[in-house]
Amino acid sequence: MEPVVGATPKVVRSEEEWRALLDPAEFAVLRQAGTERPYTGEYTDTKTEGLYECRACGAELFRSDTKFDSHCGWPSFFSPLAGDSVILREDRALGMKRVEVLCAACHSHLGHVFEGEGYPTPTDQRYCINSVSLKLVPSE
Repeated sequence: MEPVVGATPKVVRSEEEWRALLDPAEFAVLRQAGTERPYTGEYTDTKTEGLYECRACGAELFRSDTKFDSHCGWPSFFSPLAGDSVILREDRALGMKRVEVLCAACHSHLGHVFEGEGYPTPTDQRYCINSVSLKLVPSE
C-alpha cells in the first residue's frame, strides 16, 4: 500500500472556525491528529447499519457493512466507501512508520490503516478510525 497525498481540501476553514465547530476532543483528534483512548469511543462496538460520515465536514467515508470486530479498541473497517473518500499519507510520528487516514474533503485526521495483520476480511486491511472522527447516520 503506497501512501497517496491528496490535493487541496474541498472544505477549508480557519483554525478558529474549526474550534468553533468542533468540541475540544473532536478538535484534538480531527485537526491535531490526536487519538482517543481505546475502548472509549461511541462506535467501537456499534452494530447499527448505516453510513459513517466525517464529523468535521459530513463527507461520506465508510459503510457499516465494511465494519468488523478487530478487538483493537477503535472502530475498524476493511475498506472506505470509495477510493476517493479518504487520502493516505505516511506518518512517522511516535518513532514508527504508519499510514495516516485523512478525510479527502477536509483533510481531517481519522486514524490509521494497517495491512497484513491476518484479519479474515476481503482486503486484509484494517482502517482503525477514531469514533470521535465519525458520525453514524443509521439506515432507514
